[in-house]
Amino acid sequence: MKKPLLFALTLAAVSVLPGTAPAGPVEDLLRWRDVVILGEVHDNPAHHETQARLARAVAPKALVFEMLSPDQAGRITDDLRADREALADTLDWENSGWPDFSMYYQIMQAAPEAAIYGAGVPRDAARAAFEAGIVESFGADAASYGLDRPLPDDQLEARHDLQRKAHCDALPEDLLPKMVALQRLRDAEIARTTLRALTETGGPVVVITGNGHARTDWAVPAYLKQLQPGLALSSIGQSEDGNDPEGSFDAVIDAPSVDRPDPCAAFR
Repeated sequence: MKKPLLFALTLAAVSVLPGTAPAGPVEDLLRWRDVVILGEVHDNPAHHETQARLARAVAPKALVFEMLSPDQAGRITDDLRADREALADTLDWENSGWPDFSMYYQIMQAAPEAAIYGAGVPRDAARAAFEAGIVESFGADAASYGLDRPLPDDQLEARHDLQRKAHCDALPEDLLPKMVALQRLRDAEIARTTLRALTETGGPVVVITGNGHARTDWAVPAYLKQLQPGLALSSIGQSEDGNDPEGSFDAVIDAPSVDRPDPCAAFR
């Protein structure tokens, strides 16, 4: 019982210096995990390079992608994995809304033997959940994941604030609870898929997702620890220019930011 705790404390102490690549000890420590969650800012190429490097070090039996639906993951064959353009076409990546496929393809190539799982909630399923509620959408396991219970008031308000910020303070107030519910649904779906991947492959499992789903205080790691308290798990966040992501992580790796248009410009 002491070894996982020692690992968690050691990993938290290994803070990567701003503007540098991940230190070797972080990669070494991640090799001992059942599950490694690697956060990202989606459009930052340096974050994906780090994910690929850490995935290579972990040598996972399974890769779980927030960016893929279960249906998309089911289309992936060994032959397709050897052909980036053909795989992107098969996944209809151009219409997915995610950044350039090459950034994610390098992660797949870093663990070429790993089974690939899709944990994304498809758009039609998200729309249905928006109307019918996340309990019905998630199904019989909803209570096990706590989706049938309200969030603590302080966490709910913090989540509302994050949704306001993410939508440039342009989202109607009555929609905030539904947006928070959808985020809970996505967290739970990633966690459920991760546990399935762990059961089916024996692990280790590497999860590729945004920082918001990787935070240990209330996102995917919290669900996993609730459902399997003995799980050896580490969650890595990734920052830009020394600005740490919201929430807590076992370690945060920094990289330069990228030039991007102001997402709120359209609302001014």
